[in-house]
Order: sequence, then structure tokens, then C-alpha cells
Amino acid sequence: MDVQTVIAQARDALTVDRVFGQPYERNGVAVLPAAWVRGGGGGGGGPTGGGGGGVEARPAGAFVIKGDSVAWQPAVDVNRVLVFATVALLVLRSVVKARAKTKRLRIVKAS
Repeated sequence: MDVQTVIAQARDALTVDRVFGQPYERNGVAVLPAAWVRGGGGGGGGPTGGGGGGVEARPAGAFVIKGDSVAWQPAVDVNRVLVFATVALLVLRSVVKARAKTKRLRIVKAS
């Protein structure tokens, strides 16, 4: 596979259809899903040549169209929320432990 083939395949993969899904409508409300899409690739020359690439897509949200109004509804990535909450709790626990240790040292020094 040569570099030009890899570039052509990446160009085909990174289209607007990857970012915006097919709109659908129910009860007079149209929904247009959207995603964050990024891709990358590379290639090499030399006697054997070669190349590769990849595409990543994550839900970003959807445009909700009702009558003449359009609203953006962001997608909630539950995994990111859980990771953030876990890290926040661990940091909070460390801060509480450090303050308790400092308080104990002050009491010991005072007596």
C-alpha cells in the first residue's frame, strides 16, 4: 500500500457524514446527531514503503429543531464523568488527610 492510497482512504473516511448523522423526525421535532471526529495517518518510503492511519469518533450531541427554533443538546460521556468524579474524590481525600495530619502536629507541639 503506497502513501497516496492511504491519503485517499483517509480523505474518504473523514467526510461530513462522519460528523453529522442522518437527521430523523418525530412529532414535528427533527434531531440531527453530531460527533467529534479526528483522524491521523502516516506513511514511509524506502524499499518496502508502508503506511497506516485511524479515525476516532465520539458523540458530541445533537441539534434539536422544533418549529423555528434550534437548540444544542450536548451528549454526556458517562465514562468521563465517572473518571472525573473518582479523581476529584481522591484529591479531596488527600487534602482532608493532609489537613488532619497538620492539625494533629499542631496539637502535639502545643502540649
